[in-house]
Amino acid sequence: IKAEQGKYPVIYLSLKDAKGNNWEDCLNEIKQEITNSFKMHTHLLNNTDLPDYEKTKYKKILNETANNSDYKNSLYFLSNLLYRVYNKRVVILLDEYDAPIQSAYGKYYDDAISFVRGLMSGAYKDNSYLYKGVITGILRVSRESIFSGLNNAGVFSILQNKFSASFGFTEEEVKQLINYFKLDISFESVKAWYDGYKFGRTEGIYNPWSILKLATNWEDDKKFRSYWVNTSSNDLIKTEIRDKQNAYIREDIFKLIDDKTIEKDIEENFVFSDLLTRKTLVWTLFVYSGYLTIVDNISRKKYSLRIPNEELKTIFQDTIQEWFEADINVRRELEDAIDGLLKNNLRRFERNLKDIVAGVFSYYDTAKNNEYIYHAYLLGLFAFIGHDYIIKSNRESGEGRYDVMLIPRNKERHKTGVVIEIKQLKKQGKKESDESFKERINNEIKNAKNQINRNKYYQDLLDFGLNDENIVKVPIVFAGKEPYVNELTDN
Repeated sequence: IKAEQGKYPVIYLSLKDAKGNNWEDCLNEIKQEITNSFKMHTHLLNNTDLPDYEKTKYKKILNETANNSDYKNSLYFLSNLLYRVYNKRVVILLDEYDAPIQSAYGKYYDDAISFVRGLMSGAYKDNSYLYKGVITGILRVSRESIFSGLNNAGVFSILQNKFSASFGFTEEEVKQLINYFKLDISFESVKAWYDGYKFGRTEGIYNPWSILKLATNWEDDKKFRSYWVNTSSNDLIKTEIRDKQNAYIREDIFKLIDDKTIEKDIEENFVFSDLLTRKTLVWTLFVYSGYLTIVDNISRKKYSLRIPNEELKTIFQDTIQEWFEADINVRRELEDAIDGLLKNNLRRFERNLKDIVAGVFSYYDTAKNNEYIYHAYLLGLFAFIGHDYIIKSNRESGEGRYDVMLIPRNKERHKTGVVIEIKQLKKQGKKESDESFKERINNEIKNAKNQINRNKYYQDLLDFGLNDENIVKVPIVFAGKEPYVNELTDN
């Protein structure tokens, strides 16, 4: 690359921010990005060899007064001018070409496809002024009917080995960057937050956008943050998770949040419009967007998947939390439940938890032995207080592993810690007496309490400096879709 640098005119266009609630807004954003690309080459207006009518057309694009046809043809037009001035064919770099298509999903898809097809066809198809082009995006370009006649394009995906180390930063590159900026930072924490990607057979790839943002912001706030929350694909992913018809998606996400893997088919030839009829393609979207990563290739199309790092886990947790909060009644019950929990008022906690669970778990099949659903559901619920508490799960403490622990971030402001043990039982059968069911529930609650105390699951909270009287030890027994925290009485 260094040997070729500076030898060719370069056109750079990013469509990363080209999105909107309607086609008019999205188109205006695309036009703005094209205008920005033209601003990089305004020296062409001073060239005496170019005719005035072409300069007039150029100025219209700069002033955003050109017609849609001129914008569609803009990359071809600009490459033509650059070739004639420099007598060199042009390199065209197009970043996140499919961001408008993602934004258009379910709203103005055909309009977006039509415009992007016209823009890119002029740039890359039958463009004699083109030397080389690089296009980045989530979709394989050959499948969106954008390049029906483009036969010489090399398409390299994150499932392939070629260029697999080029989709992000390697560990060595991250270490060099930290040293260059002289960041006083824990490398292990950087690794936990932004590492974890596997592309092809290459492991240990870091999210480049987040690493650069971290390096820029670290000296000011010294906090690890999720820098992907405003990316274009995040909106689409949130939509898919919130859709009540996609309960099976949330079920798997609960499992992923619980640090487990799932097995799904991944389609390399993926088209956004297919999502409307093939909902399972959402897993392909998650992988190609970087929200999940490959663990292993099980068979031809089947892969085991996981959440790559803490950054992405927070995004999934926040999305589940927003889903809870979308219902004002759930938000009120959630606040009251957590307030009761932190004040060791477990009856109030149980009452509100029952109301919350009744609405949410109606979508799930809890007849299976899927304890992770309850576990991860609670993690999503407690994300509501993530700014005040560190939420941990399945960690060693004392002589075993607790299910969920809440550790105050500032023990001067919040003096209460919580440790939770989750149990699952079959719901009350039609032939089971109330007395028998009550006995099963009460025995399991006692077992959970004894397990917490016997294995000293609260040890981390003591080590943190909390007093025993400020530690809330909570058994939660789920019988089907009904949670029980307190032993049942005859009343």
